[in-house]
Amino acid sequence: MALTIISLMKQVPLPSEMRMGDDGLMDRTKAKSIINIDCGYALEAGLQMKIDNPDAKLIVCSMGPPSFDVSLKKAISMGYDEAYLLSDRRLGGSDTYATGLAIATMLKHLGYAKGLNEDFVIVAGRQTSDGDTAHVPSQVAENMDLPQATFIEVADLKDGFVTAKRIIEGGYQMMKLPIPCALSFTPTGVDPRRPSLEGAVKARNSKVTVFNIDDIGLSDEKIGLSGSPTIVAKVANIVSQRAPAKMTDGHGEVELVSNLIENIKAGKNNVEIKEKKAAKEKKRPEGFKDVDFRDGASGILTWAEVVNGQISRPSLELLTPARNLATELGNDTKVMTLIIGKDLGDMPKELIAHGADEVIVVEDDRLQEYRILPFATAFEQVIKDKNPEIALFAATTAGRELAPRIGVKTDGGVTADCTALEIGEHFDRKKKIVYAPILESRRPTYGESKLATILGFVCPQISTARAGTFPVPTPDASRKGKIEKFTPKLPEKDFVTEIIETVIGEGGMQGLFEADIIVAGGRGTTSDGMKMVKDLADALKAQGINAEWACSRVMVDEGVAEYARQIGQTGKTVRPKVYVAIGISGAVQHIAGMVESETIIAINHNAKETIFANADFGIVGDYEDILPELIEKVNGGFTFGLDPK
Repeated sequence: MALTIISLMKQVPLPSEMRMGDDGLMDRTKAKSIINIDCGYALEAGLQMKIDNPDAKLIVCSMGPPSFDVSLKKAISMGYDEAYLLSDRRLGGSDTYATGLAIATMLKHLGYAKGLNEDFVIVAGRQTSDGDTAHVPSQVAENMDLPQATFIEVADLKDGFVTAKRIIEGGYQMMKLPIPCALSFTPTGVDPRRPSLEGAVKARNSKVTVFNIDDIGLSDEKIGLSGSPTIVAKVANIVSQRAPAKMTDGHGEVELVSNLIENIKAGKNNVEIKEKKAAKEKKRPEGFKDVDFRDGASGILTWAEVVNGQISRPSLELLTPARNLATELGNDTKVMTLIIGKDLGDMPKELIAHGADEVIVVEDDRLQEYRILPFATAFEQVIKDKNPEIALFAATTAGRELAPRIGVKTDGGVTADCTALEIGEHFDRKKKIVYAPILESRRPTYGESKLATILGFVCPQISTARAGTFPVPTPDASRKGKIEKFTPKLPEKDFVTEIIETVIGEGGMQGLFEADIIVAGGRGTTSDGMKMVKDLADALKAQGINAEWACSRVMVDEGVAEYARQIGQTGKTVRPKVYVAIGISGAVQHIAGMVESETIIAINHNAKETIFANADFGIVGDYEDILPELIEKVNGGFTFGLDPK
């Protein structure tokens, strides 16, 4: 049987050239575009697979305007054989649900559908820089009924199986998947190659096959702005509220570190607070008809992810917005939590203590570890049984692939990586309709420079919440709630993916999420392989402080640290009480992952680095000189103002 490797690629605008239009939404029409970074790694992954499968055909597919032709031809110049583009004005405004449906329909039109006499593998980037949702690979997989693995670093394709290394919080998994299957890749695998001269000539003489929706047999019912289950209601600029950093004075490392300690004790610089104008009440237009689109759906459903025999902290955090939303909705709205696993013990009671009114328990010996296919099947059956109006997931690696797959199963959209969740109303001025109550999901986007408000019009309204955004509710052991066993029907085909090995690092899955102090190293800490960064974290731990070490992306790219330790837009988002950035320049991608830290301390030899503009305290000096003195102070009892536990 012929093997085809299909790479899904997107061309994205440069974030620095995006502008906000008069309608409050982002205008990308005049921005220069490039191949999405993660997609470049997927393109290379496909080329790597061809090395062990020399007879395989390589094709690249995309959806977008005719200008995407440039990037598709670049893929051909890298070594791909054929290129296909789905381009139709009727696709304009499609959300990720509609995009996944459209791409899957195009692939089926090309003859790639499970059960046909041809083997194929779909490779894609983990997420796109303009959306950062990580939804489309899961949605394509669900629409094509394929097993999948996301957040893949490297993968080998041999003898009809893919062996892949999947990045998870605190470590990685080794997985084995049969083909056909779908994979999405992180930007930490093999770097994309440059086009060859021979490839450039081939690309220049090649033709990209262009389809419209009529060509592939796709109706306009569930695509475009009108057919998408979610819409972007508005986009606002994110304005930093951090005051200018207090910079240290002194000659030599002893004086600099002593001055830093004095500055921390004295407190941060004050933020100039401008008097805010009273918010105008939103006036309801006359003659508008109220519409409750929920159609009987009621209640909020959350997922409690179990890792290493414990409920993950991000899953407990979910119960804070869930309870707030239930209060806003009123009418005794219930918070329900689904927990799936083996030998769950008192975990259901723990969830009730943290705020769940009802816990739905699925126990199965085969579900000790998270596996997307049976978990998605179980979740779908629970949703059909309980009919919730809202479903919430933590934006962990598991949550970010599971939620969009369930969104396809329930014909609804998903909003990713939310930092705020509220109940509101939406005015459709064209139809003279008020949709209320409706979930307003807010998420940072475009390199954390904008805050988008997303609305969904299909229940359950699904959102993932950024880990570390919401506090864990204070547990109350006296709370009463209902614990209900649920037995889903799980077909054998849901178990075709094998977990070979799960490796969790010494920090554990939740280490960075739970740390009170994170000591992070960047390019400026390469001289000793981040040894002193780790030594500072260890010194703090010895003083009874919950400390962890982390890094910027460059340290992962250079093999100094594992991806699980990476902070930033393509890594983890953290909100510790203290974040110590050492030798980190302050690229916007890194700032996105730590800007919400309570206190930021920057140490860098270059006073002009951007990191100082995002810090509360700063030292200009060499890492090798400053860190030994700072470690000595910590050994003497200095803990950055935190009390040991």
